[in-house]
Amino acid sequence: MNVIRRGAYILGVMLVVAGSLAAQDQSSTRVVISGFAMMDMGYQTKQNDPLWFDVLRPTKLPAFKDEFGADGHTFASVRQSRLGVQTFTSTSLGELFTNFEFDMYGTGADAGQTTIRLRHAWGQLGKFGAGQSNTPFMDIDLFPNSIEYWGPNGMVFFRNVQLRWTPLDKDGTNIQVALERPGGSADQGIYTGRVELSGVSGKFPLPDISMHYRRATGFGHVQIAGIYRRIEWHDNGGDPLELGGAANAWGVNLTTNVKLGPHILRAGVVYGEGIENYMNDAPVDIGIKDNGGDPVTPFLGEALPVVGVTAFIDLNWNERYTSTIGYSRVQITNSDAQTPDAFRTGQYALANVLVHPLPNFFFGPEIQWGQRDNNKDSFTSNDVRFQFSAKYNFKQQFGGNAP
Repeated sequence: MNVIRRGAYILGVMLVVAGSLAAQDQSSTRVVISGFAMMDMGYQTKQNDPLWFDVLRPTKLPAFKDEFGADGHTFASVRQSRLGVQTFTSTSLGELFTNFEFDMYGTGADAGQTTIRLRHAWGQLGKFGAGQSNTPFMDIDLFPNSIEYWGPNGMVFFRNVQLRWTPLDKDGTNIQVALERPGGSADQGIYTGRVELSGVSGKFPLPDISMHYRRATGFGHVQIAGIYRRIEWHDNGGDPLELGGAANAWGVNLTTNVKLGPHILRAGVVYGEGIENYMNDAPVDIGIKDNGGDPVTPFLGEALPVVGVTAFIDLNWNERYTSTIGYSRVQITNSDAQTPDAFRTGQYALANVLVHPLPNFFFGPEIQWGQRDNNKDSFTSNDVRFQFSAKYNFKQQFGGNAP
C-alpha cells in the first residue's frame, strides 16, 4: 500500500506540474506525459537468484548445483510499467528540455520488489545537459524489440549522473562528451573473508570520461564510443600489509543499426578493462591477482578485461506482426586469484512473435535462453524461460505546438 500511495502521490504531482507548465505559456512550452502498463508472465524451466525472478541475467544463474533450490518456477510481474514527463520550451538560448521518468523495477536495496525506481532525471539547454540519463558510452538503439526486461548481456547499458556536452548534432552527425559519476565494484576472490581486507576502501579521484561519435544515414547508423576511468583502493587498516592500489580502466564500443528493407539488424562489440560496471550484465570491475609471495603486498588488484558481443534482428513482417531473434555474450578474462566459481562467461539468446492489433498495444510470446560458465571448476548452468507479455502504451501532450 505504501508503494501505491507513493506512486499515486508522484503521479498527482506530475500532473499538477504538467498542467501548470502548459497553462503558463501555451505557445512556447510543450508537456508530454507518456508511459505504459505492462504485464509479464511465464515459466522458468531451471532456477536463478529469486531477487531477479522475472528477468534473465546470466550473472544471476547458479554458481553451483541447486544454489537457488529446485528447478521450475512460474513468475508474473508488472515491474516494467513506466511513467515519464518531458517538457520542451523555446528560449533565447535554444530549446530547454527536461525528462523525469521512473519504472517499478526495484534494484539495489529494493531488488525483487515492485517499487519506484528512477530512470531519468535530466535537463538540457542547447548543447549542455546535466542529470541522470544514458551514458554516451552506450547506444540505446542496440536494444532489440524484445519483451524480456533486462536485455542482452553483451551490450553497454548504463544510466548515470553526468554533465554532458553535445558540440555537434546536425545532418546525421552526433558527438557527445560527458563527465560521469565514478563508481566500481571489486571481487576479493579467494581472499574473501581475510581480516586484512576489512580496512580497504575505494576511492575515485576523477569523474569517468566518456564520449561517442555517431553517423546516421538512410541505411542506418554507426557509432563508436570510448570511456576512461581511474579506480583506486586504499588500505585503511593498522596491520603491516599494504593492500592499496590503482587501475586505469578503459573501453571502446562499436555499434550499428542496418536497415534491411523493413527489418533492422542491431549489432555491436565492446572491449575494455575494468568497465564491467557499464555493461548490461557483467560481474565486478577489479579482480585479485597473486603478487609472487611478497610478504608486505601479497596480492594486487587488476582491472578485469571484458569483451561483449550483441547481434539481433528485428523482423517487421507488417503492421500487425513483428519478430525478434538474436544472441549476446560476455567473456571475462579472470585474474589468477579469483575463486574457481567466479563468473567467466555469460550467454543470452531469445526469439519472439509479437502481435500489434493497435498502434499503442501489443502482446505475444517469447522464448529465452541463458548460460553461465564458471572460472575454473568447469561448472555450467543453463536456463530456458517462456514468457508472455502484454503492453499498453499511452501518451498525452499539453500546450505548445505538435512536433
